[in-house]
Amino acid sequence: MRNDDPVHKELLPIGALAIGLFTGLGLTIPLARGDAKPSTISVDEIKDGMKGYGLTVFKGTQPERFDVEVVGVLKNFRPSQELILIKTPHPRLNVTKNVRGMSGSPIYLDGRLAGAYAYSWAAFQVEPVAGVTPIAPMITEMRRPIPPGFWPLEGGAPLPGSAKPQAGKRAENDAPNIGPGSGTTAFDGAPGEYDLETHAQQVATRLSSGLDPSRPVVPAATPLLLAGMSDRSVALVRKLFGPLGLEPVQAGGGGGGAQDPNAPMHYVDGGALGVQMARGDVSFMGLGTVTHVEGAKLCGFGHPMMEAGVTALPAAIGRVHWIFASDQHSSKIGEAARPLGTLVQDRQSAVVVDETKRAPMFPLSFEIKGADGIPKKSWNVEIAEDRFMSGSLVASVIGSIVDASVNERRDVTWRLKSKLTVRGHGTIELEDFGVAVGGMPDAGDFSHSKIGRAVGEVLNNPWEMTHVDKVEGVLTVDYSRELWKLRGVDVLDPVVDAEQPARLRVHLVPFAGPETTKVLEVRFPAELAGKDVDLDIVPGYAAAPDVAAPQRLDDLLSNATKQSLLPKSVVVQYRVRGQGVAYKGHVADRLPAFALDSLRPWTSDVAPEAFVSYTRVVTPLDRYVDGTLRARVRVKAVVR
Repeated sequence: MRNDDPVHKELLPIGALAIGLFTGLGLTIPLARGDAKPSTISVDEIKDGMKGYGLTVFKGTQPERFDVEVVGVLKNFRPSQELILIKTPHPRLNVTKNVRGMSGSPIYLDGRLAGAYAYSWAAFQVEPVAGVTPIAPMITEMRRPIPPGFWPLEGGAPLPGSAKPQAGKRAENDAPNIGPGSGTTAFDGAPGEYDLETHAQQVATRLSSGLDPSRPVVPAATPLLLAGMSDRSVALVRKLFGPLGLEPVQAGGGGGGAQDPNAPMHYVDGGALGVQMARGDVSFMGLGTVTHVEGAKLCGFGHPMMEAGVTALPAAIGRVHWIFASDQHSSKIGEAARPLGTLVQDRQSAVVVDETKRAPMFPLSFEIKGADGIPKKSWNVEIAEDRFMSGSLVASVIGSIVDASVNERRDVTWRLKSKLTVRGHGTIELEDFGVAVGGMPDAGDFSHSKIGRAVGEVLNNPWEMTHVDKVEGVLTVDYSRELWKLRGVDVLDPVVDAEQPARLRVHLVPFAGPETTKVLEVRFPAELAGKDVDLDIVPGYAAAPDVAAPQRLDDLLSNATKQSLLPKSVVVQYRVRGQGVAYKGHVADRLPAFALDSLRPWTSDVAPEAFVSYTRVVTPLDRYVDGTLRARVRVKAVVR
């Protein structure tokens, strides 16, 4: 037995009798944290046919050994990185072949650490062969320092150059930064145009850029273990997170249960490593394996999780329940045993966790009203604060809660009132609503919710670093159709004088019951005298108010609350002469052409935004309306 074998370092003081007992019975071998510098083997020393062993958790929290044999070495597999090919003849691995969640399992050759189990071949693999990332680049990443003042961890002022003077533009003297609007997971779009699905597509495109789709060797995808999620909501998670190499798997670990008091207090080589994106009544956790621990830091996975670079996601010691075998890709199933530390680096060859760091998270509370008798009315989840994932996590969690609680195949009128509290900027209130025929919307539809979008907008804003303090939501359901169909309009005053009211009688038809009517009044300015004016009659939620492009975060938050007029209303609108202008956060709904010309700057490309201006008359109702109508009124010419 070698004294420098990392598997036996902690056992040496115990004595030969204890060693013989553990070895003879074939029990799980306790491992040192790896505080000393590892004894490693370089790729140049590795030869075909060399035999060794690996460490991984097959069940529980303690790593176990499995045999390995070198098949060969692929040179320049990745830039400046080789790949060691191994066979893993083990009773369980002979059945499961490659396993999602084993990524990072340390591989030892000649008693020295060679690297991390990390890559597999295409689906339907018939023998247990895997690719091993060499340990050298992984240790280099583990020792890479975090940039001073990194916002999510330090909570201090933004780095120089992290804010941009204009959305989508970057000053020439700005240094590379890790602030909003930069990096692999940043949103590329103008403030106010954020969209969860577009963001996910952008990130996936960046991560796959230049990859050969026919390449048979791929990272052993990280299983994204989901707890408290409904079947239909998993489809949304797969759509948003699947392109990043995260494979959603329904598992357990939700419910906000207490951590396991018997779980290890620190990470160990070969132990299960979880990355907690959400935890509580609903949980999302990526699962992999620890490769090597040095002091309070560790490296693992042997490949990126999302290749996000410097990051800050909550980490946890994992517990494995079982490895489920599959003809396509087997996967570990487990849960978090003890939250510990933060994922601080997400690089090409490894992820890095620091036990001493605490990742930012924010609470999401959700309450359901109007659905009597449901098993659970109040939900509480902690969400990892991440500019790419947080909005998607909020939308996915809410979609799952709704799907699990009020998924009935009958008519329903629903309203989701949500609050978003942003540190230093107060709280905004948002409202989503709808009338659904035959049941609530699909869980995936909540990717378009205002609250999910607002969270993404805030964390991707180009002006300042900030934190989400909390998200609150209240869903109220009424199992009826609170809806009128717009079914015809009578123009009671087809010709009117300027400044005098024109009356319109609209016909409103409910789902069941008699038709009702409502008389609306609208006036026209003198400038329209002698004109035929076309009127649009639309639902209040379909008439978007005019807002100026945001110039700062407060503008962005304010605009988020103005995405529609009064939801339960009918609006009569018509186009006016002249144009509206939005400039520097202000809106003027009617300006003559000469005024617009005078506002155009000669020395800057930042000019007022012109838009078509409408006059709108809003009439509140006690139901939502559906449909659109058109009418025409003649405004009499002025007699001189």
